[in-house]
Amino acid sequence: MPAIPRYDPRIYQIFVLAILVIFGATFLSFDINAVNAAVILAVAAAVQLACSRIVCLGRYDLRSPLISGLSLIVLLRTNTWWLAACTAAVTIVSKFALRHNGKHIFNPTNFGLVFMMVVSDRVWVSPGQWGSAVLYVFFVACVGSFVVNRAARSDVTLAFLGSYAAILIIRALRLGDPMTIPFHQLQNGALLVFSFFMISDPKTTPDSRIGRIVFAFLVAVGAVWIQFGLYRINGFLWALAACAPLVPLLNRLFPGTTYQWRRPTC
Repeated sequence: MPAIPRYDPRIYQIFVLAILVIFGATFLSFDINAVNAAVILAVAAAVQLACSRIVCLGRYDLRSPLISGLSLIVLLRTNTWWLAACTAAVTIVSKFALRHNGKHIFNPTNFGLVFMMVVSDRVWVSPGQWGSAVLYVFFVACVGSFVVNRAARSDVTLAFLGSYAAILIIRALRLGDPMTIPFHQLQNGALLVFSFFMISDPKTTPDSRIGRIVFAFLVAVGAVWIQFGLYRINGFLWALAACAPLVPLLNRLFPGTTYQWRRPTC
């Protein structure tokens, strides 16, 4: 039988994120500023073009900045348009400036958000409590990316969600809390965006399956410690940024094949 063609999973990701942004802003009263959204997409595309001309000898790919830009629109909150522009610019520049052996060190969107939250108290991330029905539909749409991507990075997503949920449940049992508490903590839109669009980024995860599982577990442990030990919301964002520099070490300990898109891209 002929081989099933491998479609670029980024097309599906762009579709899911775009539908979420449009539907959320139109029907769910997402706190999305139209000016900020337009600025984020425009700056992300422009900076990608400029960096591609400098680093990649003129080849330009709009898919990557679209995913980063749409993810920022869903998660980023600021009342100042120029801070939104700075976040988009830092996000895209990090892809080209922070690299090791041809791979990004940090997930671009994760780095942009964490960097701007460190340097400015006027930038924050929306937890994304969207209601159970919307969360379920978005979760099903995200799971569909496994099929489109032939589950190339489903292991890191499943390992993170499983580890994070297990730690929250164990914590609740130790504290004598009802199970409704950890289940409610898992009903977080930002957590879904993180799990399916950030930590699963093949350009920033370890090359081997065992390396990705170890990496996901470390991020989950760090996320719980940051959220409940340091009392910072969205601990998984901070944990991913902190654990990202460990990827080269995990690749050395657990060698594997580097993931390649259907066509090489920055």
